[in-house]
Amino acid sequence: MSTSAIPPADAERKGRRRLRSFWARVTEGLELQQLWGQFVAEAKSSYSLYSKDVDWEEIQREKSKLKRFVFGAWGLFQAMLMKLSPARRVLLLVAIVLLTFQVGSHSGEGHNEVNFNLGGLGALILFVLLALELADRVTMKRDLEIAREIQQWLVPDHAPVVSGMDIAFATRPQNTVAGDYYDAFLRPTLPHDSATPPLLVVVADVAGKSVPAALLMATFQAGLRALSATPESLDEIVVGLDRYARAHSLEGRRFTTAFLAEINPETGEMRYVNAGHNSPILRRVTGQIERLETGGPPFGVPLFAEHEPAYPSARVQLNRGDLLVIFTDGVIEAVNDRGEEFGEARLIPGVQSAPNESASETLKRVMTQVNTFVGYARQHDDITCLVLRVTT
Repeated sequence: MSTSAIPPADAERKGRRRLRSFWARVTEGLELQQLWGQFVAEAKSSYSLYSKDVDWEEIQREKSKLKRFVFGAWGLFQAMLMKLSPARRVLLLVAIVLLTFQVGSHSGEGHNEVNFNLGGLGALILFVLLALELADRVTMKRDLEIAREIQQWLVPDHAPVVSGMDIAFATRPQNTVAGDYYDAFLRPTLPHDSATPPLLVVVADVAGKSVPAALLMATFQAGLRALSATPESLDEIVVGLDRYARAHSLEGRRFTTAFLAEINPETGEMRYVNAGHNSPILRRVTGQIERLETGGPPFGVPLFAEHEPAYPSARVQLNRGDLLVIFTDGVIEAVNDRGEEFGEARLIPGVQSAPNESASETLKRVMTQVNTFVGYARQHDDITCLVLRVTT
């Protein structure tokens, strides 16, 4: 035996290592239960996408269960087919025909039969179609990754250091890019009614998801930053944001909900405006819960009267130990695999019972609670939460 020959036992172990390494790359370290849960969630999401294009009311009029099943399957197939380009639709139909079609012939007295099974060609066409769709997906994903990098430049990657304020925030897009926006910064220009640089805190949610919402989120960020660099008051900033949003809202289809607060770090006085956003939770050090609701409609809603909508502001005093939780509707509308929403009925008790801990720990507690509730269910909306705790 050659000295360079590999013993069978070593070759077998090496083969098993390669197989395990390949399986780890394919599964990204997920267990079979996690993979199955992910598959089920993705299947449900795909079914929802295709079923929107099926006329289920017409199908339900059929009395026969078999006909309802056949028509429903045919409707889903057509919905899937129409998501492809015309050329790929034809290729898919050809592949299906070839997979089920067999050509047979016989000749002469001996009846010699010649069969042509075209299933292999049909499978090859399906593989080519899969490769084309994957190429499109990879290209789109690469573009979305670039868009996400740009979007990440528009939001802070760490909380500002402000005396007496402990701030933490987190966001999880439903897709690669999001329509949620959060920020916290000291205004670079003193407002007319302030002697010290106030802390501006904002959480906003553009109607819609993915790229269109992300583009409008970028314009909202630019408008807010530009207005906050002027001596304008919070009330004037809000009016300016609404005017800009209405000018770019596509007739109200792309409105923006937002909560903006201006805090005096020295006194703890906070003035805020709620523009149609989910009412933030203010938990006093005593455990009392207050909801911050004062404000007006979402930015960008079309005017139904001659006058612009009013955005009254309110003032609250923040004291040591108070906890402020601002969130988007993706938090309370997170859905598990049974179709149940997380809801404020679960969020508020979690905030109310939060111990005297850092803002980041409270934020982690809230996000973990949402993640545990959702499980393997596919995320349907952007999730953003900002936590502010008063330390002095």
